[in-house]
Amino acid sequence: MVQEPILTARGLVKRYGRVTALDNADFDLYPGEILAVIGDNGAGKSSMIKAISGAVTPDDGEIRLEGQLIQFRSPIEARKAGIETVYQNLALSPALSIADNIFLGRELRKPGIMGKWFRKLDRTAMERFARDKLSELGLMTIQNINQAVETLSGGQRQGVAVARAAAFGSKVIILDEPTAALGVKESRRVLELILDVRRRGIPIVLISHNMPHVFEVADRIHVHRLGRRLCVINPKDYSMSDAVAFMTGAKAPAEPVAA
Repeated sequence: MVQEPILTARGLVKRYGRVTALDNADFDLYPGEILAVIGDNGAGKSSMIKAISGAVTPDDGEIRLEGQLIQFRSPIEARKAGIETVYQNLALSPALSIADNIFLGRELRKPGIMGKWFRKLDRTAMERFARDKLSELGLMTIQNINQAVETLSGGQRQGVAVARAAAFGSKVIILDEPTAALGVKESRRVLELILDVRRRGIPIVLISHNMPHVFEVADRIHVHRLGRRLCVINPKDYSMSDAVAFMTGAKAPAEPVAA
């Protein structure tokens, strides 16, 4: 039985004035996999991810989630459909607590009249949920769920952002350069976190320039060049040098696309 992709894009086009960021770009993400997306600066990979996550609207082409045609007008619509994105800047509020950041924009109200009419937050339920999600991903080195995010290390902040995505991303999680600003030890923890999330059955799109990290965790590698998918390679069959050569145009792939 041939496995069907959970998320696909076909013929995506996005223009910014005279600049064509996406030129008939295609994309496939399969259930339970880590798909790395690599490409040189300006290759269009960020525009493709923004189109998939609802941050931009493509000029042409189609996107399907579980076979259903989708047209997101905002990231909120993508989140409601089960696609969570962790951007490079993490989109955390430093002054708020860990629990508040986990629920940012989707806070729980107290049941009954206090929540419905007085809009009172159910802090106990939010703290319990946040603590459970951090524990599931092995992040309980964070002792106090009410401490401000600005007091955390870079790796811990990334952990909170990934935990938030894993808590609400029921179908797909997109990670944009998750180890870019981290040291060796913290990068290692984030990579373990990514593998933990994958083990829970959630497919992950990993955008990264870090080739050792890509080749360590990715099941397949999507190479993006000049606004479109150049090829998809298996990291077991190619070297890091091959991937960089494809990405920069120094070498042409044997096949246009490999599933």
